[in-house]
Amino acid sequence: MPVATPQQYEAMLDAAQKGGYAYPAVNITSIVTINAALKAFADAKSDGIIQVSAGGGQFASGLNVSDAAFGAIILAEATHRLAEKYDILVALHTDHCHPAKVDGFLRPLLDASRQRVAEGKGPLFQSHMYDGSELPLEENMEMSKSLLKECAELGIILEIEAGVVGGEEDGHDTSGLPAEKLYTTPEDMLTVYEELHPLGRFLFAATFGNVHGAYKPGAVQLKPTILRDGQKAVTDKHGADAEMDLVFHGGSGSDLSDIRETLGYGVVKMNIDTDTQYAFTRPIVSHICGNIEGVLKIDGEVGNKKTYDPRSYLKAAEKNMADRLVEAAKDLLSDGKTVFGTV
Repeated sequence: MPVATPQQYEAMLDAAQKGGYAYPAVNITSIVTINAALKAFADAKSDGIIQVSAGGGQFASGLNVSDAAFGAIILAEATHRLAEKYDILVALHTDHCHPAKVDGFLRPLLDASRQRVAEGKGPLFQSHMYDGSELPLEENMEMSKSLLKECAELGIILEIEAGVVGGEEDGHDTSGLPAEKLYTTPEDMLTVYEELHPLGRFLFAATFGNVHGAYKPGAVQLKPTILRDGQKAVTDKHGADAEMDLVFHGGSGSDLSDIRETLGYGVVKMNIDTDTQYAFTRPIVSHICGNIEGVLKIDGEVGNKKTYDPRSYLKAAEKNMADRLVEAAKDLLSDGKTVFGTV
């Protein structure tokens, strides 16, 4: 069953932490993008993480339904079925859930997993992200602790964020915040560990200047040493085993040197969305522009069904997105390291 069990997911994270590599976490919105992700991980012989945002779930549910949680459940169930044909492991994850969306998005997904667990199955998702970074840290931790308790009971890992990822994603815009908000402090990282560690396993999206979206080279100033210093504050006080599983948000467009540096500081997951969106769309544009007289019925002509059949360009989009995700696996050193069949 290539959608990881809770035990297999923990083994994936342990292997990445011990081996100094990380998993690409790719946002999906459709069957085509699920297939692109599965193809990429299989081609790279890499395990990976497939994630759904609230906006992605809303899109997948259709214009008339427009229900983020329902769409996320549909995408997750489809992934469970499609992944059965592959010999790598994938984990299902939900991306940024802000406080206002907890009741309408995250809790229905926990209920769906609760029902599956009651039926003797594994949870629908293996991890969820609660992003309370817009709140004061104390309030962030209170909700994080409450959600982590619920997740732990179901064998689900909770990802949290302290410090704000800049830019705009999925309708949430933090581009106007002061620069200092983009950097998590060692004190914050110590607080997160001490508040959450007793309750269950968690992933921590500590911020070090990272942003969502696409930027020209040099526009984003990352400070990966923030992760090093924060981990040191934790391990100096609580021992080497306290090193946290960190998440790199806004991985699209990042310099390879920065990506590789974070691997040495405990990053086991890197989110990639903007680059894979572009990789998906680029061949569609090329197809349309190169076959315009066939795609459109110009001057009363009938066009060319073979060129306006969506499959003709969506197959190219699937392949190009998969190729970009293979590149991400190589950047993160997860290629060739699947733990499928060993745990």
